[in-house]
Order: sequence, then structure tokens, then C-alpha cells
Amino acid sequence: MRKSSLRRACAAVAAVASLSLAATACGGTTKNDVEESGGGATAPTGRADPHAPLKKGLTVGFLPKQVNNPYFTSADKGGQKALTELGSAYKEVGPNSATDTSGQVSYVNTLTQQQVDAMAVSAQDPGALCTALKQAMSNGIKVVTYDSDTKPECRNAFVSQAGAEDLGRTEVQLLAEQIGYKGEIAILSAAQTATNQNTWIGYMKDELKDPKYKNVKLVKVAYGNDDAQQSFQQTQGLLQQYPDLKGIIAPTTVGIKAAAQYLSGSRYKGKVKLTGLGTPNDMRRYIKNGTVDAFELWDPARLGELAARTAVALASGQITGKAGETFEAGAMGTFTLGEDGVISLGKPTVFDAGNIDRFDF
Repeated sequence: MRKSSLRRACAAVAAVASLSLAATACGGTTKNDVEESGGGATAPTGRADPHAPLKKGLTVGFLPKQVNNPYFTSADKGGQKALTELGSAYKEVGPNSATDTSGQVSYVNTLTQQQVDAMAVSAQDPGALCTALKQAMSNGIKVVTYDSDTKPECRNAFVSQAGAEDLGRTEVQLLAEQIGYKGEIAILSAAQTATNQNTWIGYMKDELKDPKYKNVKLVKVAYGNDDAQQSFQQTQGLLQQYPDLKGIIAPTTVGIKAAAQYLSGSRYKGKVKLTGLGTPNDMRRYIKNGTVDAFELWDPARLGELAARTAVALASGQITGKAGETFEAGAMGTFTLGEDGVISLGKPTVFDAGNIDRFDF
């Protein structure tokens, strides 16, 4: 029974019975309570059943920050592969710009109107999508965020690339080692509102408070808005503004590639160290030509796969998004939800000349 039919049924009950009886009969019912699937009914709303069979025939919409971004292309292909294995359908929608927040809101509304069973969203802004996402959830749609989170109350679960603290601190550790724990450094971020970037930067700043970094000075956080040209120009501007700059951290795959491109063709190649988050395929040439010593990342395809499997687990009633719940994610293993429904993919991998050719993504 679809939601529209259910509402008509509830209205009929209300017409012939007391208001309290109608509320008892219809209150709290969602799409997932009444739809049939390939394995049986889901657990009641608000109560997880880890042994509930996985539903088949679901539709899960992926909404990345930016379509045609190689990072999200890889991540979403991982989600598509997982959904195919699980017997459900995949669809992707999204803006062409990583700063088109109003566009993301429109796509959330589109997926809601299309009555998908779940959506996986990488949020451009932590609060701007909340009204639309809450509307989706009120329509029985399960909402998973991945890569970049919203406010916790605006989704059911967040699939984190790795522990935010691990990412922030290890990037500082990588760069500090490369510059001998001495000199001016800068951060080249994505958008000023990007939740993940700001969380990592917070941990970077906290890591820099350690006495071992007493001779390392963070002089600026610049924003390239996950745009290659803007990130290239921001790198150029940082080096003009701070001629003694020793290193740059770019916790964005677009930013680190653009920065590497600029450095590799400049007199700063090999002199100004660069690290951050990048994909092996984007950064291979810069590792091999000596522009970059080492950088890190998780496997984006695995991130997308875990987002898809989390969405299906939610839609099947195996989890609800509460801390302590666990679910099986196929060959990926068992995952446990942490505080505020956060699921961590695992620790990042460091890529350098010794291992980069073992990876293809």
C-alpha cells in the first residue's frame, strides 16, 4: 500500500470513529511498515531487528556534492555495484557545482517526489538541506549521509570516510614530518561551509597545539570550492602572499590535484611540500615526478558501497540509526553505529612512491 492509499484509509477511519481511535490505528505508520518485499516485514518504527531479512526491489538515490567529480564517480559506482548485488535499483542525481546548495535541495525534493526508498547524500552544507531531508524522512524515506554530513537530526545515519580525528591529525603529522617540523604552512580547503572539511581542519588546528609543532605556523586557510581553476589560483595566491611557505595541506581531492599541478610547473616544485586527500590515479604522476612525497585517502568505492548497504539495512529495519546497533555489510564485515548514528569506514591509507602503483582508483 502506498502512502497516498494509506492516508485515504486513515481519513476514512477518522470519519467513522473517534479521533483517538483514528490516531491509534494510523499513527506512526511509515512506508516501510506496509510495503512488501522479498523477505518479509521490517521491524516496527524505532525498533531495530538485526535479523530482519534484507529487502529487495528498493530504489536508492545517490546525491553527491557534485556529479562528474572523479571522487564521487568512484564512490557512487561502489554504491551502484552494492545495490545490484542486493537486488535493488540505483539512481544518481546532483548538481554540476560543489557549491550549488540550492541545487542540492532541489534534488532532495525530486528524490522525495519520486518516492525512492532511501537516499545517500553528501551534503554541501550542514544545515541547508535539513528541511528537505526531514520532509523526506517524514515520507518514510531513509536518509544516509556519506562523505559530508548534515546535522544529525536531519538524517538516519552518517557513513564517515574514516574517523574525523584520525584524518585531521594524520594530515598534520604527514606534512610536519616532510618539512622537518619547522616553517609556515597553509590549508587549501573546499567550500567554507563543507562539514567534513571544517571538522578535519578543527582537528588539524588542535593537533598543531602539541609542543612538537612549536615551530610550525598555520598562516592561512584558503578555499578553492572544490573547483580546479579556483584551487589552482588559490595555490598561486598562497605562494605569492607567503613567499616563505613550506607546506600545504589540501583535504580535498580536487584541491590537492590542482595544487600539485601548479607546484609541478613552478619553481616551488620539491621545495613546498604538499599533502592531503587525493586519489592514486589523480596523484600518481605528481608522486613519480617528485612534486608530492605522500598523501592519504580511503577507498571511495568502499565508502559508496557502505553507504548503499547502510541505506538498505535501514530500509529493511535491521538498524534505525541508534548508537550501538550493528549490521552485516556483506564482505565488508560487521559495522557498529556510534554516537549520533555515525559509521566509520576505517583508517585512511597513506600513498607514496612505494605503494601507489598497487592502487587503481
